Amino acid sequence: MRKKAKSDVEKVFSGFSKTRDNLAVIDELLLYWNLSDTDRVLDALLVADFGPKITIKIVESLREDIYAGKIKSGSEIKNALKKSILDLLTSNALNTELRLRFRKPAVIMIVGVNGGGKTTSLGKLTNRLKRGGAKILLAAGDTFRAAASDQLEIWAERTGCEIVVAEKGKAKASSVLLQAVKRGKEEGLHTNYSLMEELVACKKVVSKVVNGEPNEILLVLDGTTGLNMLPQAREFNDVVGVTGLILTKLDGSARGGCVISVVDELGIPVKFVGVGEGVDDLQPFNAEDFVNAIFP
Repeated sequence: MRKKAKSDVEKVFSGFSKTRDNLAVIDELLLYWNLSDTDRVLDALLVADFGPKITIKIVESLREDIYAGKIKSGSEIKNALKKSILDLLTSNALNTELRLRFRKPAVIMIVGVNGGGKTTSLGKLTNRLKRGGAKILLAAGDTFRAAASDQLEIWAERTGCEIVVAEKGKAKASSVLLQAVKRGKEEGLHTNYSLMEELVACKKVVSKVVNGEPNEILLVLDGTTGLNMLPQAREFNDVVGVTGLILTKLDGSARGGCVISVVDELGIPVKFVGVGEGVDDLQPFNAEDFVNAIFP
């Protein structure tokens, strides 16, 4: 277990190499920092994938402390930067735990754009929950993409779970979910859903059958998309009310620092990160590891 944990941390660290390279310029500027360099150092944050709004917020706070004499060296600036980002990720008592206890069957909706990693994340999450003792029923709510159900069926087989897919002539996602939620309720299952379109209708179907909102509505964000994360998150949150984020595709091209802007603007916590292609490579989000991974 220790070896696996160490490997996961290393994967997260390597996954942010692009963001870390962008931030390396700050290390160089801080090496011989003096007060006259303050604006140049802080402005370097703008290229570090955080996004302009969150950068300005961090920069203004640091500038005040620097000119007030509270921060007096390059190393103190870097530590203050890291603390600012860590505080943003952990502020407002953001809960990174899954909310599954208040009702059975528990319902998780997985949403996101095409190619973001929804099906893979769902499969990995299924594996994690099953290892924790839950009974899982998958529902292939992405009825508009031909291969979606096939891909989810493969994950159902890999994890040993049941699955509900659309029957011939029934292409609506909401009808698949209605069938699955009813079945899950009858069998006392914890239930997961892979949804893409007809989100409002799908959410209403779930709410009617289990008498309330889904336990979680998790948005999958592709770590390589950079600042495109923010408009995606805004749109999905406006439509269905996102409760948590899954950050995927943390490879060397990831620009995952942008997720900080999503957390700050929308108040939605990151709950999981995808650190590889294996069935076990979905890890609970750890803010401190994340901050250490994005800084040189």
